[in-house]
Amino acid sequence: MTIHWCGTGLSAIPGLRRLLQAGRDVKVWNRTVAKAEEAVGDLTNSIEAFDFDQVSAETDAGDIVVSMLPADWHVPLAEMCINKGAHFVSSSYIAPEMRELHGRAILRGVACVNEIGLDPGIDHLMAHHLVSDYRSSQAFSDANDLSFISYCGGIPKHANPFRYKFSWSPLGVLKALRSPSRSIRDFAELNVDRPWDAISSYTAPLPAPESFEVYPNRDSLPFMEDYSFDASWRVKEFVRGTLRLNGWAEAWKDVFAEVETLEGAAGDARLKEMSDQFWAENAYDEGEPDRVVLCVSLKAEQGEDLFYHKTFVMDAWGDEHGTAMARLVSIPVSLAVESVLAGEMPAGVSAAASDPRLVLRYLGEVDQLAQHLQVVDHL
Repeated sequence: MTIHWCGTGLSAIPGLRRLLQAGRDVKVWNRTVAKAEEAVGDLTNSIEAFDFDQVSAETDAGDIVVSMLPADWHVPLAEMCINKGAHFVSSSYIAPEMRELHGRAILRGVACVNEIGLDPGIDHLMAHHLVSDYRSSQAFSDANDLSFISYCGGIPKHANPFRYKFSWSPLGVLKALRSPSRSIRDFAELNVDRPWDAISSYTAPLPAPESFEVYPNRDSLPFMEDYSFDASWRVKEFVRGTLRLNGWAEAWKDVFAEVETLEGAAGDARLKEMSDQFWAENAYDEGEPDRVVLCVSLKAEQGEDLFYHKTFVMDAWGDEHGTAMARLVSIPVSLAVESVLAGEMPAGVSAAASDPRLVLRYLGEVDQLAQHLQVVDHL
């Protein structure tokens, strides 16, 4: 079985190199062959220019296609895989068009694994572990009020005045500022049109506790079912969100004000101008370390009585081997590829592994990637 790894951008390399170093049969596809050769040419000469038709022609039943390409390519590649009887892996969120392929993938016995990077990905693993741990604990009760939070952020290891730096084009970050979010706060649905309208403070339980600015991101509510929350549970808070350095909201206030006014084609053009400016002014310098902080927490209480409260906290930063973001996104992808090869992933469209054995195995690997990973018991 051949692994067709499509895309060798900044977030793809450590996982790709891991598979190559393990002796896996990998064919590398990238729009620019020279960039792929620079990234992994010391490990393989099986590198070709990405062309959908050519990838399709060379994909056989049982092969695995990994898409580390822009999101527009995921569904066409997954659909091609289903038609060929091949498997598909991506780190990206499951789009509605991807979810529609679920039935066809099951019929063909094909695994289409998504959301197995950092966020989404590692955060899912932590959530599955905490929910499973809570269910098996003496604290478990339908009478409890539950609070779940998951905050993740890629931030500068060394703060700059803008309180943020970019590893790749800022356009995606700017577009996300225009996206609404949905979460639960104080037992009620919280709908927010713009992230800056819901910024709050969160103290991460790191060895030296550190506070950050956080805000809800996307639609959190479908993940209650994904994380096996029972419909009968009393959910006081449920939010998946983004984490930023303190001072970020103040540093970006002029950005927020302008983004609020942008509309249509002219607005999109202005976003592109802003993206180019931010890239010129706030891109990481070569060798400059990035940092990733991820906190996932589950709490169960009744009134003033606290029965369960645990938090996964992860802190990682770039080193001489590369960025924290790259290894935390791409190495979980490589783990999912190996699970597909071993027949451990179910047929159909799915997100990060929820099987307790795989969750523990993957988290054990993550422990080797982060400088700090701990489950904090607050009781």
